[in-house]
Amino acid sequence: MSGEQKSEAKTEQAKGKIKEIAGRTVGNERLEAEGRGEQAKGDAREAKEKIKDVFKH
Repeated sequence: MSGEQKSEAKTEQAKGKIKEIAGRTVGNERLEAEGRGEQAKGDAREAKEKIKDVFKH
């Protein structure tokens, strides 16, 4: 996995987690859902990069 893509995926996952927790804390369901969405997007990016790595070898 390229370092840049891995970093972006991890950053996206972390930002999503922060949003989800913040939304839950203040009772904002929309913010919480946005956070879960960002985490899922980061997970998908990470999975895509792992698949690329498998086919490179």
